[in-house]
Amino acid sequence: MKAITVPADLIRRYPELSVVEVEIAKAAECLVRCFSNSGKLLICGNGGSSSDAGHIAGELMKGFEHRRPLGEALAGRLSAYGERGKYIASKLQQGFPVISLSAHTVLMTAVANDIDPDLVFAQQVGVYGNKGDVLLAISTSGNSKNIIDSIITASAKEMTVIGMTGETGGAMKAKCDILINVPGTRTSAVQELHLPVYHAICLMVENYFFSSKS
Repeated sequence: MKAITVPADLIRRYPELSVVEVEIAKAAECLVRCFSNSGKLLICGNGGSSSDAGHIAGELMKGFEHRRPLGEALAGRLSAYGERGKYIASKLQQGFPVISLSAHTVLMTAVANDIDPDLVFAQQVGVYGNKGDVLLAISTSGNSKNIIDSIITASAKEMTVIGMTGETGGAMKAKCDILINVPGTRTSAVQELHLPVYHAICLMVENYFFSSKS
C-alpha cells in the first residue's frame, strides 16, 4: 500500500484536530483496504450527522477533487451502444460503493413501525453488510442507541467499524475499531469539526486511487 498521509493544511487550519491525526490516517487506510478488496462503506448518523452521511457518500460516489474517468473496459462496452453510449462513457465517473443508511425513508419508517425504531440502521447493516465492509458510525455524543445497535450488528458481521464522536467517545469508545473523537462536547462544535475530518478522509482515499490520473 502506498503511503497515506493527512493533508498538510488540515492541522494548520484546524490545529485542535492534531489529537486525532493518527486516527484520521487510520480511517483513510481502512477505507483504501476496503475498496481495494471490492468492499463497501455503510454510513449512519442522526440529525446533522445523517446529513453528514449523505455528504460523505456524495464525495466518494463521484469525483471530489480529482477526475475519475471510467476504466477502458466499461467505457468500451458503453461505446458499443452508439452515440448515446459514447456520451455516457464520456460523462460517467468511477466511484466507491458507499451507502448512506439514512437515505431510505420508506425502509426506515417500515423498520420503525414494524420492528423497532432503534433498529433502523442495524436492519440495513444486517442485510447490506459483509465481512470486510466498513461501517462509519457518526454520533456527536457517542451514545445514540440506534448507532450502537448498528455497530453491534456490524461487528457480528465481521465488518470494521470507524466511529466519529465528540471528545468523550461515549459508549462507542469501547465498540469501534477506529475512533475519531474530535475535541468538543457541544453538538454544534463537534459537527463543525467532523466536516473537515471527513473531507480530509475522502480526499486521502481519492488521492490514493486517482491523484496520478488527474
